[in-house]
Amino acid sequence: MTIKNVLSIAGTDPTGGAGIHADLKAFSARGTYGMAAITAVVAQNTRGVRSFMPLDPSFVGEQIDAVFDDVRVDAVKIGMVANAAIAEVIAEVIAERLQYHEAETVVLDPVMVAKSGDRLLDDDAVAAIRDTLVPLATIITPNLPEAAVLLDTTDVTRLGQMEDQATGLRGLGCQWALLKGGHLTNETVSVDYLAGPDGISTYTSPRIETLNDHGTGCTLSSAITALLPDHTVPESVERAKTYLHGALVASDRLDVGQGHGPLHHFHQLWPRG
Repeated sequence: MTIKNVLSIAGTDPTGGAGIHADLKAFSARGTYGMAAITAVVAQNTRGVRSFMPLDPSFVGEQIDAVFDDVRVDAVKIGMVANAAIAEVIAEVIAERLQYHEAETVVLDPVMVAKSGDRLLDDDAVAAIRDTLVPLATIITPNLPEAAVLLDTTDVTRLGQMEDQATGLRGLGCQWALLKGGHLTNETVSVDYLAGPDGISTYTSPRIETLNDHGTGCTLSSAITALLPDHTVPESVERAKTYLHGALVASDRLDVGQGHGPLHHFHQLWPRG
């Protein structure tokens, strides 16, 4: 069977735990060939974001076109877009490719704020993401604060509110919406809601007490992207969450940084010794 080719469009992380770097690791761990188009160069580590420099929007578009002009792309993941101009260029390129039956599987992880709380998105970009990128997505994977921004409402504070927000997210035009409940720290389990054509599904997993959660959202969305060419959306979400759980459990085998450390993306592949 031919190995699938998957493309990430996102920002960087010099410590390797999030962004493009986490995406490529997750792609590889899930058995796909990973490619990357960079939207912004980010100065960050496990303790926080210092600054970021968006690339010229036209150059971002050139990177994406260069990949599609040469390589069969089986799925696309969109992460940090940095500003409205970049979001609009990405949407334009993806929409054009759709006309040629390319880029038909798109995962949008609307990265807005880093784990440290630092913003990774200019204020003008929210509307561009909502209006141009969300409708192109097979599935979007926001956490609770990101969902509140996209829906222009207040943050969810309890599980009972999540179903309505997941339904509202799908109403923005995407095919599926996965609302991640990890920010509800007052709950003993982590519950995600998946809204799709047939209604709502829930995914429940035990909470893992660890500081090594840098890049969790990037890793989950990338694992879903890698799985989608061969699986349905619900199957991809379930398998990706199982992979993420294992990466979190094994993260204490790594010693990277003094803040929120990275996941162990290759926990199933590297020997324990």
